Amino acid sequence: MTSTILRSAAETARHAPSIFNTQPWRWEVRGDALELHADRSRLLPVTDPEGRMLTVSCGVALHHALVALAAEGHRTSVERGVDGDLLARITVTGTAQPTGTNLRDAIPERHTDRRPFADTPVPDGFVDRLRDVAEARGVYVAELDADSLVRFQVTAARAGELDENDVAYQAELAEWTHRPASSADGVAPGSTVAPTPRKVPLRSFFPDGAEGLLPGPGHDGGARYLVLWTVGDSPADWLAAGEAMSAALLATTAAGLAVSPMTDVVEVPASRAMLHRLLDNLGEAQVALRIGVPATSDAVPPTPRRADVIAG
Repeated sequence: MTSTILRSAAETARHAPSIFNTQPWRWEVRGDALELHADRSRLLPVTDPEGRMLTVSCGVALHHALVALAAEGHRTSVERGVDGDLLARITVTGTAQPTGTNLRDAIPERHTDRRPFADTPVPDGFVDRLRDVAEARGVYVAELDADSLVRFQVTAARAGELDENDVAYQAELAEWTHRPASSADGVAPGSTVAPTPRKVPLRSFFPDGAEGLLPGPGHDGGARYLVLWTVGDSPADWLAAGEAMSAALLATTAAGLAVSPMTDVVEVPASRAMLHRLLDNLGEAQVALRIGVPATSDAVPPTPRRADVIAG
């Protein structure tokens, strides 16, 4: 019975977003425990040589699984950083009042929306809610004000320039944006948007012009930009940042808002150093988020998900 519960949570966690949709995790059910392993075979050696974003991605999947268990009324304990690539072990310890059903319901509805958002402002107090859920996991949220946003724009543009001129990066990008359908991973053309005027440029996943999602009428006028950061910069911090990112993504989706992670500004060492200075040298940026009110009601097409990530 417990194994069925844990397997169901791992199935729900398959919806988690990840860098280049690599889905770099493997779940294993062992008795009354669900183990989360990093799948190093899916590491991006050029884009993510340290495994920072791989670990952040695994943290998102971990939080998704915990949300699923809590929504079904299961009390759990979590051991993190167990041993090497065994990043976490979840154990069901009893029953509890179901919580977070709205977040659980948001999991299959959440999609990365790369289209520009509307000029409509994000509701007052919403960023404070995200700050609270992040800080509960030891992760901090810096919202970029007008002055910081100018510097962030430069940072994002610089990251794009460095990637554009990196032949090895372009080859790795092409590998993960031109996947065979049988792989059930990678960035789907239908989820990407051609470059369009906006406050801060986003990564171009198809420099050859193969983007398939129309930008829509928005210009990011009401978009808010957040940087999730940690005091330390260890794998434990990366995992925590992933859990906080998941909490923010699901809360944003549940509120009817749109969101897209911006990880390229963290992947490139030079732009990550610029973000460090933007944070007044207080901590290490782990991921940036763009949130806003959708400019169109058209849904973002779902991206493929692997079925072979759960054992036991």
